[in-house]
Amino acid sequence: MNRIKEIPLFSKLSDESIKKLESISYFKKFNTDEILFYEGDKSGILHILVDGVLRLYKTDAKGHEIYIHQFTPIALVGELANFENMRYPATAKFIIKGEVLKIDFAKLEKDFFKNPEICMEIIKSLTRKVKILSNVIHQEMILSSEAKISKFIVEHPNVFKAVKNIQIAAILNVSPETLSRTITKLKKEKYIAIDKEYNVTILNEVAITALYK
Repeated sequence: MNRIKEIPLFSKLSDESIKKLESISYFKKFNTDEILFYEGDKSGILHILVDGVLRLYKTDAKGHEIYIHQFTPIALVGELANFENMRYPATAKFIIKGEVLKIDFAKLEKDFFKNPEICMEIIKSLTRKVKILSNVIHQEMILSSEAKISKFIVEHPNVFKAVKNIQIAAILNVSPETLSRTITKLKKEKYIAIDKEYNVTILNEVAITALYK
């Protein structure tokens, strides 16, 4: 089966359109910690994450990373920069190895944006980005460290198997000690359980969710 047609955004395209899309795109694999694009890079490529986990972050004047969002398949990444013809406003780095479909945006816009289904999916993706921004503001300005960690555990329990705690602490903009202390507290209160292979089980979803809602 054609891999591009497996992507929901393009699933209803004709075989002829798929062939045209193949001519302006390609799949690329990335390793853990590899950069998809840096903050300040020129845009021009539409990226669709089809495998792996991608972290989006900004860097402040002191070189500190400010976590914005974590993408899992299937997701459009950096499309706003293409629409606005601007440089990427943040850096995207793989925290779990994966794969991306790269599409020449100018050619995609010229040949495919008359398709209402594709336009609607892109609008939905842009709307989700607005929600992401709202979530970042809420997380960084309102939530306590315990609330941020609890929210992350509920939303991304599988990440603990693949990513070290020091990296998760950086994602959440908390110290490794704070992360470790909070996890220990949540386990002691039987909100969560973590086995030797770092599989996270939510034992009391109502209680842990109440910490950040």
